[in-house]
Amino acid sequence: MRVILRENLDNLGKAGEVVTVRPGYGRNFLLPKGLAVPATEKDEARLQHEQRQIASRLAKLAKQLASEADRLSQVSVSLARAVGEEDKLYGSVTNRDIAEALAEQGITVDAKKIVLLEPIKTLGMTEVPVKLGHDVTATIKVWVVKKEA
Repeated sequence: MRVILRENLDNLGKAGEVVTVRPGYGRNFLLPKGLAVPATEKDEARLQHEQRQIASRLAKLAKQLASEADRLSQVSVSLARAVGEEDKLYGSVTNRDIAEALAEQGITVDAKKIVLLEPIKTLGMTEVPVKLGHDVTATIKVWVVKKEA
């Protein structure tokens, strides 16, 4: 029996794939639970068409994200912070601070996409990754400088 999976199933396949299963398994388990639908020629043709559309949409999105990553990789942000003895920061620089500094430059980046394992607590340059999605990551340079009194 050929079925089209509606959900990812371990040991069987991913959602959208056409798989062959034993008739009892398909009829008694997959179909009643809504995990799969019978694979008719019409459904398979529609599925292939939808997969082609999704693939083209994802390719276009990946191209846009790659160009945005190139643009972001050329950006550097300078943040002035108050420091105490031995050039230690009184606070720290977080991903939200970096997002605000980018917004001041006219670049909109969601703070959740800026990946800081821990806040920046030292002066100097730090390279910070920005995950744009679909395995596309840009790296921006963040300069933390001493705030002049």
